[in-house]
Amino acid sequence: MKNNNRPLLTQSGLAHAVVEIAVDENGQKRPIHLVMERPLTLYVDKQEIVTLMTMGAEPELLTLGYLKNQGFFEDISSIKQVQVDWETDAVAVVTYQQNSDFSQQMQQRTVTTGCGQGTVYGRLIDKLKNIKVAQAGFKQSELYALLNALRQHNEIYKKAGAVHGCALCCNQNIEFFIEDVGRHNAVDAIAGFMWLNNINGANKVFYTTGRLTSEMVIKVAQMNIPVLVSRSGATQMGLEMARQAGVMLISRAKGRHFLVLTEADRFLFDDLVQNN
Repeated sequence: MKNNNRPLLTQSGLAHAVVEIAVDENGQKRPIHLVMERPLTLYVDKQEIVTLMTMGAEPELLTLGYLKNQGFFEDISSIKQVQVDWETDAVAVVTYQQNSDFSQQMQQRTVTTGCGQGTVYGRLIDKLKNIKVAQAGFKQSELYALLNALRQHNEIYKKAGAVHGCALCCNQNIEFFIEDVGRHNAVDAIAGFMWLNNINGANKVFYTTGRLTSEMVIKVAQMNIPVLVSRSGATQMGLEMARQAGVMLISRAKGRHFLVLTEADRFLFDDLVQNN
């Protein structure tokens, strides 16, 4: 049985950072901010799926995005409740089916590169073979404006470091921004936000501070987002998967520097024209 209503969610976001005392290079004690990191074990109808290490800023959205990106559910109306309980470091997902068996799916997993180790269930290549994202264009001036706007975010990174940030953008406007201890969690939380609010990615831009790996490209392609931007570099498999899915990959984007790795014919160098 399915319900057309949104699932019932707890609101269990945690404080982002705590203050501890360190001794600096001059032998002086001073307060510093440290990012909180907590385990969160995900259960679906009492079946244990995975334990995520997270800052806990948006645990409900993280849970939804993880389940969507890993292919456990396609229709959000299958999910009845998402209940986070930090006393047990667990999140219980209750569905309208309550008899699903994910054991076969969980037998096929790929440990991915990146901060910590991410896990992608199923076969990496199979996830992309039927995906072709919307072929939207992107302007150099929009990229510069977006990078400038993003300077106002990254609050936790500025205080404590040790986190990655991801943003869902439309042209140069930032619609949703989140930081977490791993880029895997940050991208999943944005996927959960989009899924919960029925947002189509066809006119969006995805920004990440992390590397452009195969896992990152797969998740962005699943969201139908045509442009993926990072201040970091890309892996060779990430590049090949972006080509296959039609994702415009822009790496090393910082200040006025960037590299367009794929779909360069859809990138308009309008700022370059104006300055010539």
